Amino acid sequence: MKVIMSGNEAIARGAYEGGCQFASAYPGTPSTEILENMPQYKDDVYSEWAPNEKVAAEAAIGASIAGVRSFCAMKHVGVNVAADPIFTIAYTGVTGGFVIVSADDPGQHSSQNEQDNRNYAKAARLLMLEPANSQECKDYMKMAFGLSERFDAPVLFHVTTRVCHSKGIVELGDREEHEYVPYKKQIEKYVSAPANAKKMRVNLETKLANMEAYANEAEINQPEWHSTKIGVVTSGISYQYAKETFGEDASYLKLGMTFPLPTDLIKDFCSKVDKVYVIEEMDPYLQEFLAIHGIECIGNQQIPKFDELNTDIVREALTGVKPESYDSELQSVVRPPTLCAGCPHRGFFQAIKKKKGLMINGDIGCYTLGANAPLSALDTASCMGASLSMAHGAAQAYKVAGAKTKAVGVLGDSTFFHSGITSLMDAVYNQSDSISVILDNRITGMTGHQENPGTGFTLMGKPAPEVDIPALVKAVGIKEENIYTVNPLHLDEVDKVLDACIASEEPTVIITRWPCVLKKFSQQDLDEFKGLHQTQCHIIQDKCRNCKACVRTGCPALMSSKDDVVIDVNSCVGCKVCKQVCPFDAIEEVQR
Repeated sequence: MKVIMSGNEAIARGAYEGGCQFASAYPGTPSTEILENMPQYKDDVYSEWAPNEKVAAEAAIGASIAGVRSFCAMKHVGVNVAADPIFTIAYTGVTGGFVIVSADDPGQHSSQNEQDNRNYAKAARLLMLEPANSQECKDYMKMAFGLSERFDAPVLFHVTTRVCHSKGIVELGDREEHEYVPYKKQIEKYVSAPANAKKMRVNLETKLANMEAYANEAEINQPEWHSTKIGVVTSGISYQYAKETFGEDASYLKLGMTFPLPTDLIKDFCSKVDKVYVIEEMDPYLQEFLAIHGIECIGNQQIPKFDELNTDIVREALTGVKPESYDSELQSVVRPPTLCAGCPHRGFFQAIKKKKGLMINGDIGCYTLGANAPLSALDTASCMGASLSMAHGAAQAYKVAGAKTKAVGVLGDSTFFHSGITSLMDAVYNQSDSISVILDNRITGMTGHQENPGTGFTLMGKPAPEVDIPALVKAVGIKEENIYTVNPLHLDEVDKVLDACIASEEPTVIITRWPCVLKKFSQQDLDEFKGLHQTQCHIIQDKCRNCKACVRTGCPALMSSKDDVVIDVNSCVGCKVCKQVCPFDAIEEVQR
């Protein structure tokens, strides 16, 4: 049967067909939908959200060693978090096949950096596969488990945003059941203490030699012969761009297995063409390999080595043909990303932006948008969990310098579970006076409303224990009197708590608790948070002086012109932040 699938859907299907029994991930664009598609196979595959990518990798590694096929999935920066166990499992090897899905984001569509994770395969010595379309996503994923077991090695499954999110026709197959391999004690194999690891390191080189021999013969590394005036060495989505650029005016060496690279095959292909192009996104991974082996080629000398490629970019870079374009009298409306109408984070940022003498460290999630105008409330945003650590470091620096600036760290509930807990422990242990703010909207928001340890449900929809954030914060050493739980939509309440924390010489924690405005409310949400979406705000035009104080909250439900301000009834959910900032009492609350 043939169906249309995205690359992410196809990866999930490939894992199912490949006999996988355990899957774990932390959500992050462009990889999120892989795990979201696993529960449909719950009769055969157990799947779960992990608190962070390192935990996801370690859980999947444990499942592999226990004897079942397993995989973990994450976006490119997630591999940074998971790198510690991944480098070591390359030494120890596996029992059941183990696959690490890394989804890179060229162009930084939803990421704080742009990195090429093919380099991880080289650095950690991981067999690496690169599909170019949805069908290959399914087929290569299925293949990956077998290769992992064949070579006793983890497999890095490298995809990019365009492969993850593009859709194509996929021919489905049946599930291939994998026989469970009972675990047996193997200290020399799985205990990576120095004495054992030294032997593992030597053994790894033998594995790599065997992998390269396979790469030279593998069906997924095969030349495609047309005109020999031009030869293109490429992999992944770049193959599609190359084909659309040159058609049959060039021959192609499409590499589906890109570590170890097939040295003999590449040399043979390049010797049979007049000119060699390397078409690849981001780093000159393939190009540098060719250069090491003395093969002259044109790659990032002409093709941009940053941002996402497309056919037009490749064609213009290599042929000089500019893309066709046209001018239009129509102009697109500039709409910078902003917090949703009714977002609980807006209330907190509206309150804190008025405070003077603060350095506010942000984090990764919806609340990063608090840096954008008109809120402009954040000073930094780096990586998951960094807000609390950076705030602690800044606080200690201000002490040393004798400065009166107060340091604040702001992150969400899911990010706190991901890597904020250890940062808070550091602040407490080292007696910081930083303010840690946990924006608890009861869901993992920006990536599409995935469950987390604080939501009460698992990925597979089963009820689960909820982390008690105030109790956890107290457990790491924050004094009870320094823990404040507030409704972020009550600006006066937030303002009062902020003043108390600013005045404190001890570490303090503010927990803002109100569900995401787009969340599917649970029964607990409805019981705890009274009045959700039951009212709207309305402008009393006779009282309005068009001062635009409400507009400066950044709520997209508020629209202004030269003459007046109106509230879009289709967007407003009655959060009342605008009502609280209006100096003329010109906004009223009405029933929906």
